[in-house]
Amino acid sequence: MRLGKHVSIAGGIDKALDRAVKIGCNAVQIFASNPRSWQAKDLDPATVKSFIAGRNELDINPVVVHAIYLINIASPGEEVRKKSLQALKTDYRRSVKIGADYLVFHPGSHTGSGIERGIKKIAAGINEVLAEIQGSTWLLLENVAGAGTQLGASFAELNSIINQLEEPERVGVCLDTCHSYSAGYNLTREEGLDRLLAEFAEAGPGLDKLKILHINDSLYELGSNKDEHAHIGEGKIGREGFSLIVNRQEFQNLPLILETPWFDDREDDPDVDLIKSLRQEEEI
Repeated sequence: MRLGKHVSIAGGIDKALDRAVKIGCNAVQIFASNPRSWQAKDLDPATVKSFIAGRNELDINPVVVHAIYLINIASPGEEVRKKSLQALKTDYRRSVKIGADYLVFHPGSHTGSGIERGIKKIAAGINEVLAEIQGSTWLLLENVAGAGTQLGASFAELNSIINQLEEPERVGVCLDTCHSYSAGYNLTREEGLDRLLAEFAEAGPGLDKLKILHINDSLYELGSNKDEHAHIGEGKIGREGFSLIVNRQEFQNLPLILETPWFDDREDDPDVDLIKSLRQEEEI
């Protein structure tokens, strides 16, 4: 099982590898820059070299980068969309430079301009990014909780975006459990997982496009459309729900990435330990 967590890059991106290994991970997710700023400092070449060497030495696989939070390439506002495209290009270049396997980003919000128009803007933006920047890093659309005018809570919407791409072979999907639950998929029951997987395969992009899982419990109720992560087993999905998820056959070969809160007061990570135990319990 490849299990990672989103970890801090304080002190340099190479320091994230040791943080991941220390809590028992063999995969990692990071930001490549400040997630709440449009500006990004250039990556230090020595740090990049150290990161690549460390990743290979420690057998960290995959390396996932999460794009900054400000990006909204579905925006009808010219200035916001221009900044968003530039930021996505910057994050993609940085991901390619450090040898990341995936760059995950949220599709965006149409902010009242309409679903169809928003989807067209997202697809056009992705086409622009991939045409300008070559690399083996996959760009992954992440499903969302569906609040307000967000796009991507529906697998059909994700499929519509991918169908409008010029290089769809470079784009996949990251499935977030908290977002899925908040969007109305009851992951605490086998039938809920059946429904999710059936819709993803039939109305969505298809299971071959599913590349990683974000493993997060949900602080809010089923169908709330609210996105707030809870520690594994402490939210509404619960321990039994995650036992179903991590042992589901369709997910067996997918990397699992935790985005749960960090435990500042301890050296281990109970969320990492619990996910491992849930997979092991099923295997015994």
